[in-house]
Amino acid sequence: MNTLTEFQYRLPMRVSGARPGGHRGSSVGIGQEFAAHTRLFDYPDPRRIDVRASVRTVQREWLVRVHRQRVAVAVHAVVDVSGSMRFGAAHTKLDVAATFVEALGHSAFRIGDPVGMIAFDDTGREDLFVPARHARGMGALMGELLRASTQTAAPPQTGARAGGLRDAVTRLAGRACLVFLVSDFHWPLDALSGLLDTLTHAWVVPIVIWDRAEIEPPSQNGWMSLADIESGEARTMWMRDSVRNRWRNAVAERQAQIVAAFARHGIRPFFNRGAFNAEALSRYFLEMTA
Repeated sequence: MNTLTEFQYRLPMRVSGARPGGHRGSSVGIGQEFAAHTRLFDYPDPRRIDVRASVRTVQREWLVRVHRQRVAVAVHAVVDVSGSMRFGAAHTKLDVAATFVEALGHSAFRIGDPVGMIAFDDTGREDLFVPARHARGMGALMGELLRASTQTAAPPQTGARAGGLRDAVTRLAGRACLVFLVSDFHWPLDALSGLLDTLTHAWVVPIVIWDRAEIEPPSQNGWMSLADIESGEARTMWMRDSVRNRWRNAVAERQAQIVAAFARHGIRPFFNRGAFNAEALSRYFLEMTA
């Protein structure tokens, strides 16, 4: 495990804030990005007087240079810790999520953002709540909590995951922040639109974590024993070419459904297959902000 894994993220728009950071701000203050000239009377800071601009004005009044300030943004990881996230061949999807939040904590500390975590399964998980803080060890703390977490004993119910997510995002309603929604999204997406409306002031980045064992069918034919990791229901099937094709088609269809559900809100999800790929996530943000 490499706790120093890092990825680069930036917001595509200007954000407001009082704390200096690495994101383009909408307010004026200490910064290198020139915004405009204004009268010294309106912005009484003689250190910022622009003599050349002042002598060119018709009114012959002193002008000062005003710059835009780069600000910090609160970052929250909203993580699915349900039973399906505990599936994986080499590593469980929850382990991958833990690696992601570790990288997020390190990346947020480097850029100057406070970072926290909210977890959910069929309900909001208060035992895994971490308030946003700007501290060096936040990533390690969040990753350790996820790896040590246990599944709730209640049997899964249809649509319950959306209820758990609703409990989680209610904490962030009305906040201007960056939200990483981490899940395999193996649950009904009908309620997703309403939940995203709750986060209208936030910039949401869905992190879809899939294990290669669930999206790539076995290459050899033969009997297979399958078990639902959440309900425990078991079944057997004969793997053959037709089943293999249906398997791949189902995965492609599910991916299209997830993309379409977020596209209605102008959001593009990031699909992570296998181990966490920090470089690919950096490219995702580069494409979004280019």
